[in-house]
Amino acid sequence: MFEIWTEKYRPKRLDEVIGQEHVVSRLKAFVKSKNIPNMLFAGPAGVGKTTCAIALARELYGEENWKQNFLETNASDERGINVIRGKIKEFARTKPIGDVGFKIIFLDESDALTQEAQQALRRTMEKYANTTRFILSCNYSSKIIPPIQSRCAVFRFKPIDPEKMKAHLKKICESEGIEVTEEGLDAVVRVSEGDMRQAINILQAVSITTKKLTVQNVYEVAASLKPEEVKEILELALKGNFTQARDKLIEVMVERGMSGVDVIKGIHREILGLNIEEREKAHLIDRLGEYEFRIVEGGSEDLQIEAFLAEVVALKSKLIR
Repeated sequence: MFEIWTEKYRPKRLDEVIGQEHVVSRLKAFVKSKNIPNMLFAGPAGVGKTTCAIALARELYGEENWKQNFLETNASDERGINVIRGKIKEFARTKPIGDVGFKIIFLDESDALTQEAQQALRRTMEKYANTTRFILSCNYSSKIIPPIQSRCAVFRFKPIDPEKMKAHLKKICESEGIEVTEEGLDAVVRVSEGDMRQAINILQAVSITTKKLTVQNVYEVAASLKPEEVKEILELALKGNFTQARDKLIEVMVERGMSGVDVIKGIHREILGLNIEEREKAHLIDRLGEYEFRIVEGGSEDLQIEAFLAEVVALKSKLIR
């Protein structure tokens, strides 16, 4: 049977969660008191928000009762007012099982809820305050309406520290019999950018074809640009070799099946390391943001990427002031 490693290696206890010690210490204090407030977990993807919510429920209710007292729903799938009035309200009005006097409703990606759904949720949180606690998880807390934010204790999650991520990935590789190279691990950490879920998924994808983690197979599996490739492309453009830079970039994009947004992100990581003036770096990042917006809004990926390379060529040719 095929196992999904992100579930296989998901921490079961709060003590097992890595990289979020500032959050875990507060959650453990709530578990000890057998009481929790409504909570808002905010932070980037793959840093442990859902894991902390489930681990909290396991420790609070015990292994036998936590599933009966914990409802998880993904707001990006069920984002309308009907899910608040139906599924969530039905769960909230029933009594908890065990010696803890409340249930927990976990709303993942709650920043995807419509404004009407959030207003309905606010009223539900008020009505069932004695029997239910809500944990809202989101990437952007600014998308949650102020009345809900004011009813929640806010927990800010941060990207996983690279060294802690590497140590955890090494343990997984040892458990799965994967030969590790330091450069390969560095590549996984770099590509995942603090997202533990993505890092583990990359490991599993690599393990299907080979039992050795190298830089080459990491970038192939992740469909990401290598730093040296981006640097070469940008340096060609800075020297005025637009056609060569364009051909090199298209070759890499076609070979790895990369999207325009993936390329934009790869370029963004390398701009700050270029040997150009600060003013020029600022200009390129500003223009890069514009081209990413155009791609997201439906513009031609090839055309927008080529237009950015043209900007780089023009910048060093002193055509832009």
